[in-house]
Amino acid sequence: MRALQAEGVKTIFGYPGGSIMPTYDALYDYTRGEKKCFDHILVRHEQGATHAAEGYARVSGEVGVVLVTSGPGVTNTLTGIADAMMDSTPIVVIAGQVPTGALGTDFFQEVDLVGVAQPISKWSYQIRHASDVAWAVSRAFYIARTGRPGPVVLDFTKNAQTEEIDWEPKKCDFIRSYVPYPKLDNEAVRQAAELINNAKRPLALVGQGVELGNAQEELKAFLEKADIPAGRTMLGLSALPSNHPLNVGMLGMHGNYAVNLKEQQCDVLIAIGMRFSDRVTGNLKTYAKQAKVIHLDIDRSEIDKNVKAHVAVVADCKESLPALTALVNKNSHQEWRDSFHELDEKERTKVIEPAIHPKEGPLLMGEVVNAVAEQAKEDAILVTDVGQNQLFATRYFKYHNKRSICTSGGLGTMGYGMPAAIGATFGAPDRQVCCFMGDGGFQMCIEELGTIMEQKAPVKMILMNNHYLGNVRQWQDMFWMRRKSFTKMMNPCYELIAQGYGIPYQAVTDRKDLASAIEKMFATDGPFILECAIKEDDDVLPMTPPGMDVDKMKLEI
Repeated sequence: MRALQAEGVKTIFGYPGGSIMPTYDALYDYTRGEKKCFDHILVRHEQGATHAAEGYARVSGEVGVVLVTSGPGVTNTLTGIADAMMDSTPIVVIAGQVPTGALGTDFFQEVDLVGVAQPISKWSYQIRHASDVAWAVSRAFYIARTGRPGPVVLDFTKNAQTEEIDWEPKKCDFIRSYVPYPKLDNEAVRQAAELINNAKRPLALVGQGVELGNAQEELKAFLEKADIPAGRTMLGLSALPSNHPLNVGMLGMHGNYAVNLKEQQCDVLIAIGMRFSDRVTGNLKTYAKQAKVIHLDIDRSEIDKNVKAHVAVVADCKESLPALTALVNKNSHQEWRDSFHELDEKERTKVIEPAIHPKEGPLLMGEVVNAVAEQAKEDAILVTDVGQNQLFATRYFKYHNKRSICTSGGLGTMGYGMPAAIGATFGAPDRQVCCFMGDGGFQMCIEELGTIMEQKAPVKMILMNNHYLGNVRQWQDMFWMRRKSFTKMMNPCYELIAQGYGIPYQAVTDRKDLASAIEKMFATDGPFILECAIKEDDDVLPMTPPGMDVDKMKLEI
């Protein structure tokens, strides 16, 4: 408890059990009375604890903390740990373990956590003695929050929890083999600036690294001085406000039409804190072959991993962006920027307007997201589950403030949305949290309604119900001859479920009722479930078919 206190921990998401019981007994005193310094949030499933910690970390910029027991308690966290690793989210998972003397004996609820967690974490370590606690906790938080952030796992043996020692605080701020912030190469910055200054058609690709590095203002200063249009990855959407004149939309398979096509026409491509995911690049053999590529990233392992860089600037973007801005010329690329407009208008006419302002028929996901965005506060946080709900929500929500999006990117974890939204309400208690879910993802994490009920967490849940696993159904229709193999869902009565948890609920089946239902949702204190009956075969467009060239994006099926 003292080690966590020393790291500035305020909130812990967890679930008690036998092997972590001594720690939970100590936690009792630190959550009440004069010693109170932690809020403990009792989740209903350990996977929910990790996603809640992720949501907390993503919106607060702090490390999320998880406390669980051994065996199935900690194996339930592995999906969340892998998710945090893929999306560079700083969390520390502390799990109970059997006594040191019983290790390797198949003791009740024993599992080799360090062995299991190593491939999906930044660091995993087994605490075998009480004297290691202060050192291990400080080291864990240092590794989780520095450099490229990520998850750390501590395996806490039961004897180490019960031994007594004299408390001696430890502070880790250096590890010989770990260099979280590479030294900026000024020559690389000079070469990058030269390419940018000579560019006629520069394009920036902005990723979550800008958010993780708290470099949102440095990004704007760079883009505005050099007059460079910028696309954003899904996780980097709130690194640049939606209404910024240099924002040209979302990158990727279901991103915006113009920016995806222009990746194949630009002469200099500047990637900032992004990893060239396959969902962004499409066919790597043809991706941006005409462009000189500049890659700014804190993680050297990302350089040349997917796309060969002509110039690599390996450093924290909080440092590299100002250095680059100082050397680039004040410029204007008006003609190049104007060339996006015709493509933008084509997408608006063929895709966006029909999606957000349909004239007839059942409700569409795009119009629901747009209607919620129109009434949401400017500082609202978007949380999504995974699937069509995620793709529509990220496309049509509006981003005004930094750290305004919380979604599962690299791992694509269904069930992420509800617990992540709970974490977001604790990480940013003064901000509105809007959580969009499909009927599939909602049922994967439905037990966390109990956490919402108990905590009165003010999550505004928008359930977009089309009675299908919609994203898989769309792919089956497009690529598998419409053979809908086990994607149709029989769903429960969500109104009765909401009643059982004491959460206000309203269903919308007609678009004339949509605006008033959203108004009621936002006017209601605490949580709310808004169920919207969605057209069953609503498809996400545009779309670059998997493995295709990024400029082969389809506006219609």
